[in-house]
This record gives sequence, C-alpha cells and structure tokens, in this order.
Amino acid sequence: MATKAEAPIKIVGDKYRSFLHDQEAENVQWRHGGPPTYDIVNQLFEEGRTKEWAKGSLEETVQNAVKSWEMEVSHKTRIQDIKSINPEKFGLIVNGKERLSAEETVRRGTYNSLLKSSLPEEFKYYKAEEESFESSHEVFQSAFPRGFAWEVISVHSGPPLIAFKFRHWGYFEGPFKGHAPTGELVQFYGMGTLKVDESLRVEDVEIYYDPAELFGSLLKGPPISESPDATATSTHRCPFHK
Repeated sequence: MATKAEAPIKIVGDKYRSFLHDQEAENVQWRHGGPPTYDIVNQLFEEGRTKEWAKGSLEETVQNAVKSWEMEVSHKTRIQDIKSINPEKFGLIVNGKERLSAEETVRRGTYNSLLKSSLPEEFKYYKAEEESFESSHEVFQSAFPRGFAWEVISVHSGPPLIAFKFRHWGYFEGPFKGHAPTGELVQFYGMGTLKVDESLRVEDVEIYYDPAELFGSLLKGPPISESPDATATSTHRCPFHK
C-alpha cells in the first residue's frame, strides 16, 4: 500500500510498476499532482523478500501486475486513467464481503477497502468507515515509515483466473492509533485471485487474509501515554505501498 508529493517529482522508471511513467503519464490526473516514487519501499522489498522470481516468469508477472494495479488505484483519480483494470467489469471483494466497484475502491482507497470489517464496534481494530483516503494513509505511513512491502509467495494458476499467495511486511517504527512502536517486523500472509480479460486487464480481485495477524502486532505496543519516550518517531515521509 506512497505519500503526498513533498519533494520534486523524480521522473524515472519503476521496474515493478507499469504505467507509472509511460508516454501518457503527463495527461493523467494524479491524486497529489504527479506520479509517486517508490524508492524507499522498493529497497525494503528487495532487502526483505523471501522469493526472487525469474524475469518473465508467471510469478514475476503476477507480482508486478498487482503492484501496478495498487499504484494506479491509489494515485490516479480518474477511472479512465487506470490502464490495469477493465473499468466496466472491475470489482474488489475482501474476505467474502461486499463487492466494491472501481469508483468505490478509488474513493475509499486501498486501506479502507481492504480493512473494512463487520465486527461489532468494540472489536474493531481499525474503523475504515470513519477514515478518509488521506487519514487512512496517514495512519499506516506513521506506523511504517519505511513502507509496507508486498510479494508473491506462489502462483497456483495462470490467466484468465490467477490464484496466488502473498506476504505483506514492514517494520513497526512509528505510532499506530495511540500505541507506541515496537520496532519489530510485522507481517501477514493471504490468498488472492485475479480474473483478467484477453488484454490482461483486471476484472475481479478477491483477497482473503486474517486481519488479526496485522493488528495483533500493531496493538502490541503500550499506549503512548504510558510510554512517553516512544512518541519520538521519524518525520520523514516516504513512498509507501507494496
């Protein structure tokens, strides 16, 4: 899951994400005025990944396709600018819950779309319905100042219905919802499917994972009021996503 453009835009290619700096990028309506950079989270990914897939392999293709989709949905504001999806058919389903359209996914943002829960209020670790796109990103950029990396662990079927297993990880080095950081590695695993059309544009995304794997680690730190020394965290804002 990048940040607001707070530094001069670095117009370079990204080897993991298509459509970031292509010939039509200048006509795209970007959420923060220009394309994001992913240097910091790419470094975390390369240092912490457990698999290094061969160039051109199905696993590498799926991994880069998901990274590209996530980048476009997070940073492009017009559906017609998102090249990795079929906008007329696209839908996102997380843990078997409601199906979100392309427009709704872009409006909510990937965090709020992936973390929406039907649990009773007292058991909600994160209340997606109360967070905006911007506030959701602030929460996780604060908790993971080095980013939250993502990799494909295995791919079980090829197009048109791609099934894969993934790993998501980062270092809990900033506060999360009033809890002090622990500095520890936070990671969770999940399964996903992508249904693609003949042009390999995504029509359906289904993601399945256990949110307790993520929030169990984020709630592990003591309340900041009980740990005043833990409030001093890095103010460096970094590109964040997968």
